[in-house]
Amino acid sequence: MKKDKIKRFNFEKKPISPTFIMGLAKGIISFPDLRKRKAKLTKVGMEELEGKPYLLLVTHSSMVDFNLMLKGTHPYKVNNVMTLEGFKTYTEPLMRSLGVLGTRKFVTDLHLVKNMKYCVDKLKNIFVLFPEARYSLDGCTSYLPDSLGKMVRLLGVPVVILKIHGNFVTCPQWNKKNKKTFVEAEMKPIISAEETKSLSVEEINGRIAEKFRYDDYAWQRDNKIVIDHPGRADGLHALLYKCPACKTEHQTDSAGTKLWCNCCKKTWEMDEYGQLHALEGETEFPHIPDWSNWERACVREEIENGTYYFEDEVRIETLPNAWKFYKQGMGKLIQTPEETRVECNYYGEPYVLRRSAKSLESMHIEYDYLGRGDCVDISIPDDSFWCYLTKRDAITKISFATEEIHKSAMQKK
Repeated sequence: MKKDKIKRFNFEKKPISPTFIMGLAKGIISFPDLRKRKAKLTKVGMEELEGKPYLLLVTHSSMVDFNLMLKGTHPYKVNNVMTLEGFKTYTEPLMRSLGVLGTRKFVTDLHLVKNMKYCVDKLKNIFVLFPEARYSLDGCTSYLPDSLGKMVRLLGVPVVILKIHGNFVTCPQWNKKNKKTFVEAEMKPIISAEETKSLSVEEINGRIAEKFRYDDYAWQRDNKIVIDHPGRADGLHALLYKCPACKTEHQTDSAGTKLWCNCCKKTWEMDEYGQLHALEGETEFPHIPDWSNWERACVREEIENGTYYFEDEVRIETLPNAWKFYKQGMGKLIQTPEETRVECNYYGEPYVLRRSAKSLESMHIEYDYLGRGDCVDISIPDDSFWCYLTKRDAITKISFATEEIHKSAMQKK
């Protein structure tokens, strides 16, 4: 199909308030899951905000986040953001009727900002945002954009945080087996409407970062939350791709409750509290986020010394709208400390997508997306390029590298 014949998603379209019936339907769908988990939600200092518009920032680790958000805001109307692949899954008419705004990840979207302002000023609704813009990879806080503070000042409404614990360990993205275990959350205001005008952007960002900090594995360990699922370590090698014993990359593997290195043969077991134990020798990283932080530090070192480089042959599909992926054949994904680029045929014409280190602050990755393989999603304003990798277990490192490359570029600036 010709590029100019493709119908694009209309980001300018004004959102609506969800109807009572739609709000009721969301509750019917979400509340039974929370009841089975014996979920606990605590509200602190929320009395004065009941029935008023505010910005709700929610930690993001699994689908249970949406259920807890709906419980926390019930019975009031909310608008929220969803990326276009979500619209495709649930259909655009349904999502728009629920008051959901469509967007692409990690692109400048002025229409989204204007529609968010419309939701709080004109519709007088709560606006829900998952500021990490993707699921956490290791159960800890993901990248928070610097633009968050500017948006808070623009909206001028109170800011509330819904911080959830147990949402990651019950169903990490590299292991999509939902264990249906206990979750708890706390919902409380952190910035008043007056403070959105008096605080600087830096002060707002600092407060959000401080209050948003979480570590789901530490919570599980400290609260003795038992997850005894026999496949709890399945897929862990996708996150922990570098062996701390022999330093080899992309040779780890996992199954059942064990993780091992195919190169040096060292093996670790994941206990029912989410901690790792080496079967022989030293346990380098009992705490999984410590292992992933070490991997990130290794990537940062490669970027700083100029040795970082990634290239792979990828299968490319594009998503210009909310109802169909378009196959673009095979292409090439290349990442250097200066840029991330995709070289491909784009609706029958040669094309190169370039995102500079400064413009691409983070990366949307999917482990085995819909059973079709590991992929990264890189967007431009009117299309998204879904690149399915040939190399195994590479997307976690790409994700780390994207953020570290951006940080390095901004520090130099």
